[in-house]
Amino acid sequence: MDGGGVAMHPAIVPLAHLLGKWRGQGEGGYPTINSFQYGEELTFSHSGKPVIAYSQKTWKLASGEPMHAESGYWRPKTDGSIEVVIAQSTGLVEVQKGTYDTGNKIVKLQSELVGNASKVKEITRVFEVVNGELSYVVQMATHLHDLQPHLKALLKKL
Repeated sequence: MDGGGVAMHPAIVPLAHLLGKWRGQGEGGYPTINSFQYGEELTFSHSGKPVIAYSQKTWKLASGEPMHAESGYWRPKTDGSIEVVIAQSTGLVEVQKGTYDTGNKIVKLQSELVGNASKVKEITRVFEVVNGELSYVVQMATHLHDLQPHLKALLKKL
């Protein structure tokens, strides 16, 4: 799944530290919902093309019942910019643009478009690898609330 045996395209080498399967826990909240905790698995893989395939699934910690899922593609450019498209199981789609910093292992994304969403106006995502652990923070703005934290998680590579 991580492209085993397929030569890595030079465009994705700066993000090679993300490749593989990550698992951990997260927590979410927002003014309009009750706070919650979840288990999560993220996978970053490649096929030899200048793109990273991304998939994510979450589940309720207590029951293991599936919650959210999303998948998409990360397209890093050689100038340090990146384009990301994500389709969510809720029917919402995101087109994100941002930057990656290879030295600090940080990817920062800002929504250019949030499609098929009646309430969500903006989404930002920041991914960071520190001491071999992947963390992220997702912030969201709706028609009622300004941009603020919605999700955060800490994952370890399997």
